[in-house]
Amino acid sequence: MNEKKKTFARPPKKLTARKSPKRKKKEVVMPPLPGPEQLEWEKIYEMEIVTRARAWNRARDMGTIEGINRRMAFGGYRDVIRDADRAYEGSIWKIAGEIMERRDTIRLVIVAGPSSSGKTTTTLKLCEALRAMGEDPQLLSLDNYFWNLKDQPQDEFGDYQFESPQALDIETINQNLRDLLAGKETTVPVYDFMAGGRKEKWEKMKLLDGQLLVMEGLHAFYQPMTAGIPGEIQFRVYIETVCQLQDGADNFIPWTDIRLLRRMVRDNLQRNYTPVRTLGHWHYVRQAEKEFIVPFIGQAEAVINGYLPYELPVYKKYLYESLKAAVEEYAGQTGKEDARRRGARCLNYLEEIDVLEDDSVISPSSLIREFIGGSIY
Repeated sequence: MNEKKKTFARPPKKLTARKSPKRKKKEVVMPPLPGPEQLEWEKIYEMEIVTRARAWNRARDMGTIEGINRRMAFGGYRDVIRDADRAYEGSIWKIAGEIMERRDTIRLVIVAGPSSSGKTTTTLKLCEALRAMGEDPQLLSLDNYFWNLKDQPQDEFGDYQFESPQALDIETINQNLRDLLAGKETTVPVYDFMAGGRKEKWEKMKLLDGQLLVMEGLHAFYQPMTAGIPGEIQFRVYIETVCQLQDGADNFIPWTDIRLLRRMVRDNLQRNYTPVRTLGHWHYVRQAEKEFIVPFIGQAEAVINGYLPYELPVYKKYLYESLKAAVEEYAGQTGKEDARRRGARCLNYLEEIDVLEDDSVISPSSLIREFIGGSIY
């Protein structure tokens, strides 16, 4: 995650896998919504969720790449997959319970996090948990509020800079939120990512009396989006890949590298973007999240760890050869030093890890399916 502070072969071995109910009103004293102050990197690494993640991994010999290879070679990997999924989903149900405890005041649940942290799957799972508890939440995705691609700025390489909050129609987001929470009917945009722009026809949306609204998006914590909306009716959830994994040199793998691997796999499989293109764009991702996303983790009332300790071997199958070609292509290119450095570092992880050839052992409800495909969501 902080590459400056956390610096970070065996040949691949094939592994064949073995309407809301009525509640009694109660008085709730709400803490004030945190202001725009940012949380320093050092404080993030001291958070309890980091310590728990490290202990969970080490207890199962999943805290190092070497340990993961041992689990794959000598058994118990299916158990790790099962336990990791249960721990992740358990954290979501816990948060749903916290929301329900304050449901007399909470009207808006906000899910935010950096790129490829698993926001979409996490939000849908949270909505499932809330429905099981008697709620009927409506979902509002910020992805529909992007400006048309033709209106986004480009750099000298023809790459679009659509990672900052200004790539979104903030004024319409805020107006839609205010209208919905006031019980008014409103129209929300629908974005066509294949066409690179909004559809001409917008959709009508209205909340029932007291209905819960769940908003999900990269910059969902960006305060101008919720301007004028009381902090006491909001519940903020942050998701991050809290990866406490060490490579062969005993360096901790940056959290951002796990997210980069996820995005390269997803872009290659689902969006026809090669790793060359994703790597070349990643500096924009990092620039925006360092300023507008990660430092505001302190505003969250709940933090979810979206890293799954079994995921790295999965990506080798889908990414190794194409990532190797991308690193070679960027070698010596002026202006692409950052892309080559990040790509080479990620390639090294894939060279160290053994490959999971048969990913049918991974549930279709797993967060990882958001990136490799086959998700029920």
